[in-house]
Amino acid sequence: MPDETQSATSFVEKPKTLAALREEISSGRTKATDLAASYYARIEEKNPRLNVYLSLTKERALAQAARIDALAAKGDPLPPLAGVPMGIKDALVVQGAPATAGSKILKGYQPPYDCTAVARLEAAGAVLLGKLNCDEFAMGSSNENSAFGPVRNPVDPERVPGGSSGGSAAAVAANLAVATLGSDTGGSIRQPASFCGVVGVLPTWGRVSRYGLIAFASSLDRVGPFAAHVRDAATLLGAIAGHDPMDATCSAAPVEDYAAASDKPAAGLRIGVPAEYFAEGLDAEVRAAIEKGIAALEAAGCSIHPIALPHTKYAVPAYYLIATAEASANLARFDGVRYGYRSPQSTSLAGMYAHSRDEGFGAEVKRRILLGTYALSAGYYDAYYRKAQQVRRILAEEFLRAFAQVDAIVTPTSPFPAFKIGEKTGDPLAMYLADIYTVTASLAGICGVSVPCGATRAGLPVGMQILAPHLGESTAFRVARAVEAAG
Repeated sequence: MPDETQSATSFVEKPKTLAALREEISSGRTKATDLAASYYARIEEKNPRLNVYLSLTKERALAQAARIDALAAKGDPLPPLAGVPMGIKDALVVQGAPATAGSKILKGYQPPYDCTAVARLEAAGAVLLGKLNCDEFAMGSSNENSAFGPVRNPVDPERVPGGSSGGSAAAVAANLAVATLGSDTGGSIRQPASFCGVVGVLPTWGRVSRYGLIAFASSLDRVGPFAAHVRDAATLLGAIAGHDPMDATCSAAPVEDYAAASDKPAAGLRIGVPAEYFAEGLDAEVRAAIEKGIAALEAAGCSIHPIALPHTKYAVPAYYLIATAEASANLARFDGVRYGYRSPQSTSLAGMYAHSRDEGFGAEVKRRILLGTYALSAGYYDAYYRKAQQVRRILAEEFLRAFAQVDAIVTPTSPFPAFKIGEKTGDPLAMYLADIYTVTASLAGICGVSVPCGATRAGLPVGMQILAPHLGESTAFRVARAVEAAG
Protein backbone atom coordinates (compact mmCIF):
# COMPACT_ATOMS: atom_id res chain seq x y z
CA MET A 1 0.00 0.00 0.00
CA PRO A 2 1.15 3.61 -0.54
CA ASP A 3 2.58 5.61 2.32
CA GLU A 4 0.45 7.78 4.59
CA THR A 5 0.72 10.87 2.36
CA GLN A 6 -0.77 8.89 -0.51
CA SER A 7 -3.33 6.90 1.46
CA ALA A 8 -6.96 6.31 0.58
CA THR A 9 -8.00 9.19 2.82
CA SER A 10 -5.99 11.55 0.59
CA PHE A 11 -7.89 10.71 -2.57
CA VAL A 12 -11.21 8.93 -1.95
CA GLU A 13 -14.19 11.16 -1.23
CA LYS A 14 -17.80 10.34 -2.00
CA PRO A 15 -19.63 13.10 -3.90
CA LYS A 16 -23.01 14.39 -2.74
CA THR A 17 -26.11 13.05 -4.45
CA LEU A 18 -27.53 14.83 -7.48
CA ALA A 19 -30.71 15.60 -5.54
CA ALA A 20 -28.77 17.20 -2.69
CA LEU A 21 -26.70 19.37 -5.03
CA ARG A 22 -29.75 20.45 -7.02
CA GLU A 23 -31.59 21.43 -3.83
CA GLU A 24 -28.61 23.44 -2.56
CA ILE A 25 -28.36 25.34 -5.85
CA SER A 26 -32.12 25.84 -6.14
CA SER A 27 -32.33 27.22 -2.59
CA GLY A 28 -29.41 29.56 -3.17
CA ARG A 29 -27.24 28.00 -0.46
CA THR A 30 -24.73 27.02 -3.13
CA LYS A 31 -23.91 28.75 -6.39
CA ALA A 32 -23.15 26.58 -9.40
CA THR A 33 -20.20 28.83 -10.24
CA ASP A 34 -18.72 28.39 -6.75
CA LEU A 35 -19.27 24.64 -6.97
CA ALA A 36 -17.48 24.44 -10.32
CA ALA A 37 -14.62 26.56 -8.97
CA SER A 38 -14.27 24.25 -5.97
CA TYR A 39 -13.98 21.25 -8.27
CA TYR A 40 -11.32 22.96 -10.36
CA ALA A 41 -9.40 23.62 -7.14
CA ARG A 42 -9.64 19.92 -6.24
CA ILE A 43 -8.49 18.95 -9.74
CA GLU A 44 -5.50 21.26 -9.47
CA GLU A 45 -4.56 19.64 -6.16
CA LYS A 46 -5.22 15.95 -6.89
CA ASN A 47 -4.83 15.51 -10.64
CA PRO A 48 -1.02 15.70 -10.78
CA ARG A 49 -0.89 12.50 -8.74
CA LEU A 50 -3.87 10.64 -10.22
CA ASN A 51 -3.58 11.77 -13.89
CA VAL A 52 -7.35 11.70 -14.35
CA TYR A 53 -7.96 14.80 -16.51
CA LEU A 54 -6.22 15.32 -19.85
CA SER A 55 -7.76 18.74 -20.57
CA LEU A 56 -10.15 21.18 -18.90
CA THR A 57 -13.06 23.15 -20.36
CA LYS A 58 -13.17 25.96 -17.80
CA GLU A 59 -14.66 28.69 -19.96
CA ARG A 60 -17.53 26.50 -21.11
CA ALA A 61 -18.11 25.08 -17.62
CA LEU A 62 -18.24 28.46 -15.88
CA ALA A 63 -20.55 29.89 -18.56
CA GLN A 64 -22.95 26.98 -18.03
CA ALA A 65 -22.73 27.39 -14.24
CA ALA A 66 -23.54 31.09 -14.58
CA ARG A 67 -26.65 30.23 -16.60
CA ILE A 68 -27.77 27.87 -13.84
CA ASP A 69 -27.17 30.55 -11.19
CA ALA A 70 -29.23 33.03 -13.21
CA LEU A 71 -32.14 30.58 -13.35
CA ALA A 72 -31.89 29.94 -9.61
CA ALA A 73 -31.76 33.67 -8.83
CA LYS A 74 -35.00 34.22 -10.77
CA GLY A 75 -36.65 31.30 -9.03
CA ASP A 76 -37.15 29.47 -12.32
CA PRO A 77 -37.41 25.65 -12.30
CA LEU A 78 -34.00 24.08 -12.65
CA PRO A 79 -33.21 21.27 -15.11
CA PRO A 80 -32.61 17.82 -13.57
CA LEU A 81 -28.79 17.99 -13.61
CA ALA A 82 -28.53 21.69 -12.76
CA GLY A 83 -24.97 22.61 -11.83
CA VAL A 84 -23.71 19.03 -11.55
CA PRO A 85 -19.93 18.99 -12.22
CA MET A 86 -19.15 16.19 -14.70
CA GLY A 87 -16.18 14.81 -16.60
CA ILE A 88 -16.23 13.24 -20.06
CA LYS A 89 -14.11 10.33 -21.28
CA ASP A 90 -11.74 11.53 -23.98
CA ALA A 91 -13.18 9.03 -26.46
CA LEU A 92 -16.32 11.22 -26.58
CA VAL A 93 -16.08 14.42 -28.59
CA VAL A 94 -16.78 17.85 -27.09
CA GLN A 95 -16.80 20.85 -29.40
CA GLY A 96 -13.64 22.94 -29.14
CA ALA A 97 -11.90 20.62 -26.68
CA PRO A 98 -9.09 18.22 -27.59
CA ALA A 99 -10.32 14.70 -28.38
CA THR A 100 -7.39 12.29 -28.25
CA ALA A 101 -8.99 8.97 -27.25
CA GLY A 102 -5.78 8.57 -25.28
CA SER A 103 -3.70 8.42 -28.49
CA LYS A 104 -0.88 10.47 -30.02
CA ILE A 105 -2.37 9.92 -33.46
CA LEU A 106 -5.17 12.40 -32.69
CA LYS A 107 -2.75 15.10 -31.60
CA GLY A 108 -4.17 18.55 -32.37
CA TYR A 109 -7.69 17.36 -33.23
CA GLN A 110 -10.50 19.52 -31.85
CA PRO A 111 -13.92 18.31 -33.00
CA PRO A 112 -16.41 20.83 -34.42
CA TYR A 113 -19.42 19.25 -32.68
CA ASP A 114 -20.63 17.67 -29.43
CA CYS A 115 -21.47 14.01 -29.15
CA THR A 116 -25.17 13.44 -28.50
CA ALA A 117 -24.70 12.21 -24.93
CA VAL A 118 -22.69 15.32 -24.01
CA ALA A 119 -25.24 17.63 -25.65
CA ARG A 120 -28.03 15.98 -23.68
CA LEU A 121 -26.15 16.28 -20.40
CA GLU A 122 -25.56 19.97 -20.97
CA ALA A 123 -29.19 20.51 -21.97
CA ALA A 124 -30.11 18.91 -18.63
CA GLY A 125 -27.96 21.48 -16.79
CA ALA A 126 -24.71 19.59 -16.25
CA VAL A 127 -21.45 21.52 -16.00
CA LEU A 128 -18.72 19.84 -18.07
CA LEU A 129 -15.36 20.21 -16.32
CA GLY A 130 -13.09 18.55 -18.86
CA LYS A 131 -11.91 15.43 -20.68
CA LEU A 132 -10.79 12.29 -18.87
CA ASN A 133 -7.87 9.95 -19.47
CA CYS A 134 -8.49 6.50 -20.93
CA ASP A 135 -6.76 3.56 -22.55
CA GLU A 136 -5.83 4.39 -26.14
CA PHE A 137 -8.92 4.07 -28.34
CA ALA A 138 -10.60 2.37 -25.34
CA MET A 139 -8.36 -0.69 -25.77
CA GLY A 140 -7.33 -1.93 -22.34
CA SER A 141 -8.37 -3.20 -18.94
CA SER A 142 -6.07 -1.10 -16.76
CA ASN A 143 -5.74 2.44 -18.18
CA GLU A 144 -2.02 1.82 -18.62
CA ASN A 145 -2.28 2.06 -22.43
CA SER A 146 -2.90 5.80 -22.61
CA ALA A 147 -0.31 7.75 -24.56
CA PHE A 148 -0.49 10.30 -21.73
CA GLY A 149 0.44 7.99 -18.87
CA PRO A 150 -1.54 5.70 -16.60
CA VAL A 151 -4.39 6.79 -14.35
CA ARG A 152 -3.90 5.86 -10.70
CA ASN A 153 -6.60 4.31 -8.56
CA PRO A 154 -7.72 6.77 -5.82
CA VAL A 155 -8.14 3.85 -3.40
CA ASP A 156 -4.45 2.96 -3.79
CA PRO A 157 -2.40 5.05 -6.25
CA GLU A 158 0.01 2.17 -6.78
CA ARG A 159 -2.82 0.22 -8.42
CA VAL A 160 -4.70 0.53 -11.70
CA PRO A 161 -8.20 2.01 -11.80
CA GLY A 162 -9.32 -0.47 -14.46
CA GLY A 163 -9.94 0.28 -18.09
CA SER A 164 -10.56 1.54 -20.51
CA SER A 165 -12.65 4.22 -18.74
CA GLY A 166 -10.25 4.40 -15.81
CA GLY A 167 -10.20 8.20 -15.71
CA SER A 168 -14.00 8.30 -15.55
CA ALA A 169 -14.18 5.87 -12.63
CA ALA A 170 -11.27 7.44 -10.75
CA ALA A 171 -12.72 10.95 -11.13
CA VAL A 172 -15.89 9.92 -9.29
CA ALA A 173 -14.01 7.90 -6.65
CA ALA A 174 -11.75 10.88 -5.88
CA ASN A 175 -14.65 13.38 -6.13
CA LEU A 176 -12.96 15.21 -8.99
CA ALA A 177 -16.40 15.08 -10.63
CA VAL A 178 -19.81 14.25 -9.21
CA ALA A 179 -20.46 11.96 -12.17
CA THR A 180 -18.83 11.10 -15.48
CA LEU A 181 -19.41 9.52 -18.87
CA GLY A 182 -17.45 6.53 -20.13
CA SER A 183 -17.74 3.95 -22.86
CA ASP A 184 -17.95 0.17 -22.57
CA THR A 185 -16.97 -2.24 -25.35
CA GLY A 186 -16.09 -5.35 -23.36
CA GLY A 187 -16.23 -4.15 -19.76
CA SER A 188 -14.71 -0.68 -19.93
CA ILE A 189 -17.31 0.91 -17.65
CA ARG A 190 -18.13 -2.00 -15.36
CA GLN A 191 -14.59 -3.18 -14.55
CA PRO A 192 -13.17 0.25 -13.58
CA ALA A 193 -16.34 0.89 -11.57
CA SER A 194 -15.57 -2.30 -9.65
CA PHE A 195 -11.89 -1.45 -9.14
CA CYS A 196 -12.63 2.10 -7.93
CA GLY A 197 -15.71 1.34 -5.82
CA VAL A 198 -18.28 3.34 -7.81
CA VAL A 199 -21.41 2.59 -9.85
CA GLY A 200 -21.02 1.99 -13.59
CA VAL A 201 -23.80 1.39 -16.12
CA LEU A 202 -23.72 -0.68 -19.32
CA PRO A 203 -26.89 0.32 -21.22
CA THR A 204 -28.51 -2.00 -23.73
CA TRP A 205 -26.70 -1.68 -27.06
CA GLY A 206 -28.59 1.06 -28.93
CA ARG A 207 -30.17 2.58 -25.81
CA VAL A 208 -27.74 5.55 -25.86
CA SER A 209 -26.60 7.22 -29.08
CA ARG A 210 -23.03 6.54 -30.19
CA TYR A 211 -22.92 9.70 -32.31
CA GLY A 212 -19.68 11.42 -31.38
CA LEU A 213 -18.08 8.37 -29.75
CA ILE A 214 -14.70 7.65 -31.37
CA ALA A 215 -15.28 4.10 -32.56
CA PHE A 216 -13.42 1.02 -31.37
CA ALA A 217 -15.83 -1.83 -32.24
CA SER A 218 -19.13 -0.49 -33.52
CA SER A 219 -21.32 -3.52 -32.76
CA LEU A 220 -20.08 -3.53 -29.15
CA ASP A 221 -19.38 0.12 -28.18
CA ARG A 222 -21.77 1.78 -25.73
CA VAL A 223 -21.86 5.07 -23.83
CA GLY A 224 -22.81 5.00 -20.15
CA PRO A 225 -22.52 6.89 -16.85
CA PHE A 226 -20.49 6.55 -13.66
CA ALA A 227 -21.78 7.85 -10.32
CA ALA A 228 -21.25 7.36 -6.61
CA HIS A 229 -24.90 6.41 -6.00
CA VAL A 230 -27.20 4.02 -7.90
CA ARG A 231 -30.10 6.46 -8.13
CA ASP A 232 -27.80 9.10 -9.57
CA ALA A 233 -26.56 6.66 -12.21
CA ALA A 234 -30.19 5.92 -13.10
CA THR A 235 -30.94 9.64 -13.39
CA LEU A 236 -27.95 10.15 -15.67
CA LEU A 237 -28.92 7.28 -17.94
CA GLY A 238 -32.40 8.76 -18.25
CA ALA A 239 -30.85 12.05 -19.35
CA ILE A 240 -28.71 10.59 -22.16
CA ALA A 241 -30.86 7.68 -23.41
CA GLY A 242 -33.32 7.77 -26.27
CA HIS A 243 -33.60 7.87 -30.04
CA ASP A 244 -31.14 9.98 -32.01
CA PRO A 245 -31.56 10.55 -35.76
CA MET A 246 -27.77 10.91 -36.00
CA ASP A 247 -27.32 7.24 -35.00
CA ALA A 248 -29.27 4.76 -37.13
CA THR A 249 -28.62 1.99 -34.59
CA CYS A 250 -30.15 3.95 -31.68
CA SER A 251 -33.34 2.43 -30.26
CA ALA A 252 -36.62 4.30 -30.63
CA ALA A 253 -38.09 2.54 -27.56
CA PRO A 254 -39.48 4.98 -24.96
CA VAL A 255 -37.09 5.91 -22.15
CA GLU A 256 -38.32 4.78 -18.76
CA ASP A 257 -38.00 6.80 -15.57
CA TYR A 258 -35.01 4.82 -14.34
CA ALA A 259 -34.60 6.86 -11.15
CA ALA A 260 -38.20 6.16 -10.11
CA ALA A 261 -37.78 2.50 -11.04
CA SER A 262 -34.70 2.28 -8.83
CA ASP A 263 -36.84 3.36 -5.86
CA LYS A 264 -38.98 0.22 -6.14
CA PRO A 265 -38.03 -2.61 -3.78
CA ALA A 266 -36.34 -5.66 -5.26
CA ALA A 267 -38.58 -8.05 -3.30
CA GLY A 268 -40.11 -10.70 -5.53
CA LEU A 269 -37.46 -10.54 -8.24
CA ARG A 270 -35.92 -13.81 -9.38
CA ILE A 271 -32.12 -13.65 -9.32
CA GLY A 272 -30.03 -16.06 -11.37
CA VAL A 273 -26.55 -17.10 -10.22
CA PRO A 274 -24.50 -18.79 -13.00
CA ALA A 275 -22.03 -21.43 -11.80
CA GLU A 276 -19.67 -20.56 -14.67
CA TYR A 277 -18.87 -17.18 -13.07
CA PHE A 278 -17.80 -18.76 -9.78
CA ALA A 279 -15.28 -21.28 -11.14
CA GLU A 280 -11.49 -21.56 -11.07
CA GLY A 281 -9.65 -18.24 -11.18
CA LEU A 282 -12.05 -16.28 -8.97
CA ASP A 283 -10.28 -14.58 -6.07
CA ALA A 284 -11.47 -15.98 -2.74
CA GLU A 285 -12.15 -12.56 -1.21
CA VAL A 286 -14.08 -11.45 -4.28
CA ARG A 287 -16.17 -14.63 -4.09
CA ALA A 288 -16.91 -14.04 -0.42
CA ALA A 289 -18.03 -10.46 -1.05
CA ILE A 290 -20.33 -11.48 -3.92
CA GLU A 291 -21.82 -14.34 -1.93
CA LYS A 292 -22.52 -11.91 0.90
CA GLY A 293 -24.24 -9.62 -1.61
CA ILE A 294 -26.37 -12.50 -2.90
CA ALA A 295 -27.39 -13.30 0.69
CA ALA A 296 -28.39 -9.64 1.12
CA LEU A 297 -30.59 -9.85 -1.98
CA GLU A 298 -32.27 -12.94 -0.57
CA ALA A 299 -32.83 -11.12 2.72
CA ALA A 300 -34.40 -8.27 0.73
CA GLY A 301 -37.03 -10.66 -0.63
CA CYS A 302 -35.46 -11.86 -3.87
CA SER A 303 -35.47 -15.53 -4.76
CA ILE A 304 -32.09 -17.02 -5.76
CA HIS A 305 -31.88 -19.54 -8.61
CA PRO A 306 -28.79 -21.43 -9.83
CA ILE A 307 -28.57 -21.18 -13.64
CA ALA A 308 -26.21 -22.40 -16.35
CA LEU A 309 -24.51 -20.36 -19.07
CA PRO A 310 -22.29 -23.15 -20.44
CA HIS A 311 -20.83 -21.30 -23.42
CA THR A 312 -19.32 -18.56 -21.22
CA LYS A 313 -15.86 -20.11 -21.67
CA TYR A 314 -15.91 -19.19 -25.36
CA ALA A 315 -16.75 -15.52 -24.78
CA VAL A 316 -13.22 -14.11 -24.43
CA PRO A 317 -11.84 -15.60 -27.69
CA ALA A 318 -15.03 -14.66 -29.56
CA TYR A 319 -14.90 -11.13 -28.22
CA TYR A 320 -11.24 -10.60 -29.05
CA LEU A 321 -11.84 -11.75 -32.63
CA ILE A 322 -14.92 -9.60 -33.23
CA ALA A 323 -13.65 -6.52 -31.41
CA THR A 324 -10.23 -6.56 -33.08
CA ALA A 325 -11.74 -7.14 -36.52
CA GLU A 326 -14.02 -4.13 -36.10
CA ALA A 327 -11.12 -2.10 -34.69
CA SER A 328 -9.03 -2.94 -37.75
CA ALA A 329 -11.77 -1.50 -39.98
CA ASN A 330 -12.60 1.53 -37.79
CA LEU A 331 -9.02 2.64 -37.21
CA ALA A 332 -8.14 2.54 -40.91
CA ARG A 333 -9.35 6.16 -41.07
CA PHE A 334 -6.41 7.36 -38.96
CA ASP A 335 -3.91 7.64 -41.78
CA GLY A 336 -2.19 11.01 -41.38
CA VAL A 337 -4.15 12.56 -44.25
CA ARG A 338 -7.22 14.34 -42.92
CA TYR A 339 -6.51 15.13 -39.27
CA GLY A 340 -4.30 14.18 -36.37
CA TYR A 341 -0.67 13.14 -36.38
CA ARG A 342 1.37 13.02 -39.62
CA SER A 343 4.90 11.64 -39.50
CA PRO A 344 7.62 14.06 -40.57
CA GLN A 345 9.47 11.08 -42.09
CA SER A 346 6.96 10.80 -44.94
CA THR A 347 8.51 10.89 -48.42
CA SER A 348 5.69 9.07 -50.23
CA LEU A 349 2.01 8.37 -49.72
CA ALA A 350 2.65 4.78 -48.64
CA GLY A 351 5.43 5.95 -46.35
CA MET A 352 3.19 8.59 -44.80
CA TYR A 353 0.56 5.94 -43.99
CA ALA A 354 3.11 3.51 -42.57
CA HIS A 355 5.16 5.98 -40.52
CA SER A 356 2.15 7.96 -39.22
CA ARG A 357 0.33 4.85 -38.01
CA ASP A 358 3.45 3.22 -36.59
CA GLU A 359 4.47 6.33 -34.67
CA GLY A 360 0.96 7.47 -33.74
CA PHE A 361 -0.51 4.21 -32.43
CA GLY A 362 0.64 2.53 -29.22
CA ALA A 363 1.65 -1.11 -28.87
CA GLU A 364 -1.73 -2.43 -27.72
CA VAL A 365 -3.64 -0.70 -30.52
CA LYS A 366 -1.18 -2.03 -33.11
CA ARG A 367 -1.51 -5.52 -31.63
CA ARG A 368 -5.29 -5.43 -31.96
CA ILE A 369 -5.22 -3.99 -35.49
CA LEU A 370 -2.93 -6.84 -36.56
CA LEU A 371 -5.14 -9.46 -34.90
CA GLY A 372 -8.26 -8.02 -36.49
CA THR A 373 -6.74 -7.68 -39.95
CA TYR A 374 -5.60 -11.30 -39.79
CA ALA A 375 -9.06 -12.49 -38.72
CA LEU A 376 -10.65 -10.69 -41.67
CA SER A 377 -8.09 -11.75 -44.27
CA ALA A 378 -8.82 -14.04 -47.20
CA GLY A 379 -8.75 -17.67 -46.16
CA TYR A 380 -9.22 -16.91 -42.46
CA TYR A 381 -12.51 -15.00 -42.36
CA ASP A 382 -14.69 -18.12 -42.05
CA ALA A 383 -12.35 -19.85 -39.62
CA TYR A 384 -12.12 -16.92 -37.23
CA TYR A 385 -14.45 -13.94 -37.64
CA ARG A 386 -17.49 -15.85 -38.88
CA LYS A 387 -17.04 -18.55 -36.26
CA ALA A 388 -16.80 -15.90 -33.53
CA GLN A 389 -20.07 -14.35 -34.73
CA GLN A 390 -21.72 -17.78 -34.52
CA VAL A 391 -20.51 -18.14 -30.93
CA ARG A 392 -21.88 -14.65 -30.24
CA ARG A 393 -25.31 -15.77 -31.41
CA ILE A 394 -25.17 -18.84 -29.16
CA LEU A 395 -24.28 -16.67 -26.16
CA ALA A 396 -27.16 -14.27 -26.91
CA GLU A 397 -29.62 -17.15 -27.16
CA GLU A 398 -28.28 -18.59 -23.90
CA PHE A 399 -29.07 -15.30 -22.12
CA LEU A 400 -32.55 -15.23 -23.68
CA ARG A 401 -33.27 -18.67 -22.25
CA ALA A 402 -31.90 -17.65 -18.86
CA PHE A 403 -34.05 -14.51 -18.73
CA ALA A 404 -37.13 -16.62 -19.39
CA GLN A 405 -36.46 -18.12 -15.95
CA VAL A 406 -35.07 -15.17 -13.96
CA ASP A 407 -35.43 -11.38 -13.91
CA ALA A 408 -31.74 -10.58 -13.43
CA ILE A 409 -28.40 -12.35 -13.19
CA VAL A 410 -25.70 -11.50 -10.66
CA THR A 411 -21.99 -12.24 -10.99
CA PRO A 412 -18.66 -10.79 -9.93
CA THR A 413 -17.70 -7.88 -12.18
CA SER A 414 -14.02 -8.91 -12.16
CA PRO A 415 -12.33 -12.13 -11.02
CA PHE A 416 -9.92 -10.11 -8.90
CA PRO A 417 -9.62 -6.65 -7.30
CA ALA A 418 -7.45 -3.83 -8.69
CA PHE A 419 -3.93 -5.03 -9.43
CA LYS A 420 -0.69 -3.08 -9.21
CA ILE A 421 0.47 -0.83 -12.04
CA GLY A 422 2.81 -2.85 -14.28
CA GLU A 423 1.73 -6.20 -12.86
CA LYS A 424 0.11 -7.53 -16.05
CA THR A 425 1.56 -5.37 -18.81
CA GLY A 426 4.04 -8.06 -19.87
CA ASP A 427 1.30 -10.67 -20.39
CA PRO A 428 -1.44 -9.50 -22.80
CA LEU A 429 -3.38 -12.76 -22.42
CA ALA A 430 -3.58 -12.35 -18.64
CA MET A 431 -4.84 -8.81 -19.22
CA TYR A 432 -7.48 -10.02 -21.70
CA LEU A 433 -8.71 -12.59 -19.16
CA ALA A 434 -9.56 -9.72 -16.82
CA ASP A 435 -12.63 -9.27 -19.05
CA ILE A 436 -13.88 -12.82 -18.60
CA TYR A 437 -17.05 -11.81 -16.68
CA THR A 438 -17.93 -8.70 -18.69
CA VAL A 439 -17.54 -9.63 -22.37
CA THR A 440 -20.52 -12.02 -22.38
CA ALA A 441 -23.02 -9.20 -21.81
CA SER A 442 -21.18 -7.10 -24.39
CA LEU A 443 -21.52 -9.80 -27.04
CA ALA A 444 -25.20 -10.43 -26.18
CA GLY A 445 -26.13 -6.73 -26.27
CA ILE A 446 -27.88 -6.86 -22.88
CA CYS A 447 -27.62 -4.26 -20.10
CA GLY A 448 -25.92 -4.30 -16.74
CA VAL A 449 -24.74 -2.37 -13.70
CA SER A 450 -21.62 -2.78 -11.57
CA VAL A 451 -22.35 -1.77 -7.99
CA PRO A 452 -19.95 -1.78 -5.00
CA CYS A 453 -20.34 -4.96 -2.97
CA GLY A 454 -17.82 -4.94 -0.15
CA ALA A 455 -14.04 -4.90 -0.10
CA THR A 456 -11.04 -7.14 0.45
CA ARG A 457 -9.09 -7.19 3.71
CA ALA A 458 -6.67 -4.71 2.10
CA GLY A 459 -9.56 -2.32 1.49
CA LEU A 460 -9.76 -2.85 -2.27
CA PRO A 461 -13.31 -2.49 -3.65
CA VAL A 462 -15.28 -5.43 -5.05
CA GLY A 463 -18.05 -4.91 -7.59
CA MET A 464 -21.14 -7.02 -8.23
CA GLN A 465 -22.31 -7.17 -11.83
CA ILE A 466 -26.08 -7.18 -12.30
CA LEU A 467 -27.24 -8.21 -15.77
CA ALA A 468 -30.76 -7.73 -17.13
CA PRO A 469 -32.44 -8.39 -20.50
CA HIS A 470 -32.49 -6.01 -23.45
CA LEU A 471 -34.01 -2.69 -22.30
CA GLY A 472 -34.21 -4.11 -18.78
CA GLU A 473 -32.25 -1.29 -17.14
CA SER A 474 -35.05 -0.58 -14.65
CA THR A 475 -34.74 -4.10 -13.23
CA ALA A 476 -30.96 -3.85 -13.00
CA PHE A 477 -31.27 -0.57 -11.05
CA ARG A 478 -33.79 -2.10 -8.61
CA VAL A 479 -31.38 -4.92 -7.82
CA ALA A 480 -28.42 -2.53 -7.60
CA ARG A 481 -30.27 -0.32 -5.09
CA ALA A 482 -30.92 -3.35 -2.92
CA VAL A 483 -27.21 -4.27 -2.95
CA GLU A 484 -26.28 -0.66 -2.20
CA ALA A 485 -28.75 -0.49 0.69
CA ALA A 486 -27.24 -3.62 2.23
CA GLY A 487 -23.93 -1.76 2.47
